[in-house]
Amino acid sequence: MEQRRREPGRQRGYLAGSVVAVLLWNLASAQLRYSISEEVNEGTVVGHVGKDLGLDKSTLKERKYRIVSSNADHLFHVNQNDGILYVSRKIDREEVCAQSSTCLINVKTVLENPLEVHYVGVEVQDINDHYPTFTEKDTTLEISESVLPGVRIQLQASRDPDSGHFSVQQYKISDNDHFRLEVKDKGEDGKIPILVVKKSLDRESAASHSLVLTAVDGGKPPKSGNMNILINVLDVNDNAPLFTKDVYSVMLNENAPVGTKVIQVNATDLDEGTNGEVVYSFTNSINPRLLKLFYINPSTGEIIVKGLIDYEEKEKYEIEIRASDKGFAPLATEKSVIIKIVDVNDNAPEIEVTSFSSSIPEDSRPGTTVVLISVNDLDSGLNGKVICSIGEDVPFALSPSLQDKMYSLVTKSPLDREKQSQYIITVTAKDAGQPPLSSEKTISVVVSDVNDNSPEFSLSPYTFYVTEANEPGASLFSVKALDHDENDNAHISYHILRDRSEDNKLTSFLSMNSDNGDILALKSFDFETLKTFQFHVVASDSGTPSLSSNVTVNVFILDQNDNAPVILYPVSSNGSAEGVEEIPRNVNAGHLVTKVRAYDADIGYNGWLLFSLQEVTDHSLFGLDRYTGQIRTLRSFTETDEAEHKLVILVKDNGNVSLSATATVIVKLVEPKEAFAASDVKSSAKAEEENNVTFYLMITLGSVSALFLISIIVLIAMQCSKSTDYTSKYLQETNYDGTLCHSIQYRSGDKRYMLVGPRMSIGSTIVPGSHANTLVLPDRRRMSEEVRLFL
Repeated sequence: MEQRRREPGRQRGYLAGSVVAVLLWNLASAQLRYSISEEVNEGTVVGHVGKDLGLDKSTLKERKYRIVSSNADHLFHVNQNDGILYVSRKIDREEVCAQSSTCLINVKTVLENPLEVHYVGVEVQDINDHYPTFTEKDTTLEISESVLPGVRIQLQASRDPDSGHFSVQQYKISDNDHFRLEVKDKGEDGKIPILVVKKSLDRESAASHSLVLTAVDGGKPPKSGNMNILINVLDVNDNAPLFTKDVYSVMLNENAPVGTKVIQVNATDLDEGTNGEVVYSFTNSINPRLLKLFYINPSTGEIIVKGLIDYEEKEKYEIEIRASDKGFAPLATEKSVIIKIVDVNDNAPEIEVTSFSSSIPEDSRPGTTVVLISVNDLDSGLNGKVICSIGEDVPFALSPSLQDKMYSLVTKSPLDREKQSQYIITVTAKDAGQPPLSSEKTISVVVSDVNDNSPEFSLSPYTFYVTEANEPGASLFSVKALDHDENDNAHISYHILRDRSEDNKLTSFLSMNSDNGDILALKSFDFETLKTFQFHVVASDSGTPSLSSNVTVNVFILDQNDNAPVILYPVSSNGSAEGVEEIPRNVNAGHLVTKVRAYDADIGYNGWLLFSLQEVTDHSLFGLDRYTGQIRTLRSFTETDEAEHKLVILVKDNGNVSLSATATVIVKLVEPKEAFAASDVKSSAKAEEENNVTFYLMITLGSVSALFLISIIVLIAMQCSKSTDYTSKYLQETNYDGTLCHSIQYRSGDKRYMLVGPRMSIGSTIVPGSHANTLVLPDRRRMSEEVRLFL
């Protein structure tokens, strides 16, 4: 990625000193470096981070600008309003960085939307706030008088917790004639004072010498510390022990068990007796920390592990060993032993997860960052090389960052909350050591809902049957839709689709509950006026934007017996159902006197009419066909029979609550000649009347048949759309001519059904729930079949 550099920031004066910011900027992260003095007050400004990064101050709070470094958040804090980094408490450099020469605290800051990670390095500069000190205020040295000028005696070094220029810079010794002072620079271990004999000693002239050793640091003004040295001059022991090797160096594995032998040093002394017996020890200048880690056997010179050896704490130790004899005035020789620590894979990788949101929308595009992951391994080399991975059965992937050991968890494929609303992702970090060490971190990713599912109706289309004369305002039926989204995206409201088309005029008589899909009729339906109608219902969710779907609702009106039979013949001139028939007295049995014709606007059983004699003067003379309404003579007339007979015919339908009408026929017996003459006169009038009745009958029959045929065609079409085999035809009733009734036969699957007429075939049964207007016919293929309602 291309990098752009900016000019170093100008120096700024703050409460505790100068701060210098250097900005390294790329597309996703930036790094600043500031410096402050230790012990500055709480609230001291470290640097204008937001300004130096070129960030818009007005967006810092909205983007949740914050520190995420676990080791720095208690030392510093950043103001989200202006992007200024402040000191949270007084910083003691010696506490934070111990003996490190450079005290650099790395602060990791992040911004969201879009994700930006910026690294801020704060160098804590030392101030001269400590005095050099000696572990002992007084020390005693014993020097043989036989020592020659130039003999070097290493003294105890002073310790100053400050670092760099503020640590011990020089040593001074009080004026004297026999000794001078040299300073040996040990680098990390500081400067060591060495007492050098510059003039031969004479015990007889001076048995002891008192000196003052002064350690001075580099502060302005400098600070100092003193140690009193008493030198006792001993008698001759003129050979110091000598080590057998010029250099002692050894490799030691970290975590070596306590008691492990590190190395054995060896020194010899040419003197005899106690002056030649060698004793081994650490020098006085040894760092006190080393005394907790190592032990030297004074007799054998073996250096043994005493504490926990940790490569991550220090990679190399240099120990000063002293070999001294047991002479009255012991002589000693120092030698450095270098111990190099070998790294062992004893630290498992550490995983740190920074989450930027509690959930991720399901419509997030592939490559969207979910969380930021950083890994760290305290080991070195291959032991510290870490590889991160996650399972392959999740729609996420780890994307390496430009920053070392940083990864982004991103989406790799589209998400669908309706299939899975939460993912538990296990991040595994494994190093390359032998054997490798690994650690795991579980991340919960919640997928938030997006309105991407339209409501779905449970049926399509809906078919409902409504009995005519329904109660206005009562619920007729309901539709139901389901939305696979959640919350507002799944909250469904219903409404009827209304437009100005002719087919949709009936929707003005319907009302719908928008919450539960219940549909109410605002008026009663009349089967004789309306057989079927259709409308559309729309279901919409409450998402943004809202999604909707519609469904077709087919409604069939079921007939009720709400129409009484109407007498078409006989009808008198004043409109009453009365008529006079004249017949010759000499007619034979079976002679057709007349036929009563009637009509019922209902269908099925409700429109199936039956005729019966309610009143007759002589039951032996006349008979009535219950199906056709024909009145015939039962026998020949005799002289004793009366000349006029009154017949009252009852016409009733077959509804559950039967409705009826009556017609009155007056039969007059006349002599054959009178009947013949009367027949000529009446024939023309009756022919005209018959023509008018036939005309009105044809119109009525045609209208009713057309409406009924349309409803049956619609029904058949709907059933066919459900892949059901229908066949229908009109049944010819050759033996029926007394009632205007409709009969239609159709097939559904392997069953045959018939809307009943006046006659029922033997073996047919009434379909349950059909309001007595549908029959199931016996099937030759299967005589026993389950009865179902299709109308």
